[in-house]
Amino acid sequence: QVQLVESGGGLVPAGGSLRLSCLISGNITINDMGWYRQAPGKQRELVASIKSDTTQTYIDSVKGRFTISNDNVKNTMYLQMNSLKPEDTGVYRCVVRSRRTGYNHWGQGTQVTVSS
Repeated sequence: QVQLVESGGGLVPAGGSLRLSCLISGNITINDMGWYRQAPGKQRELVASIKSDTTQTYIDSVKGRFTISNDNVKNTMYLQMNSLKPEDTGVYRCVVRSRRTGYNHWGQGTQVTVSS
């Protein structure tokens, strides 16, 4: 059974930093992975991802501020978030897609709140 557990969310002032972690356990060969966020009243959006060819992608609003990474030894994916803005507030969820089944496995989410 594949499980994803996020940590690292919290309340920070604008301009601050947070690092989100996503611990991945279970038997899975990962095709690609990423972080989504959903703000109140808004649609969920893919913030950052690592493709199967290791290409990283970011939405325009976080480019230059957020960095996605993966530590295969620790089975953990990270999202380093710097220069946070109030509009970065939301629930952040990690997701990994199985190479074998194509199924997406999700974490439970962690709240990030940036105060102005």
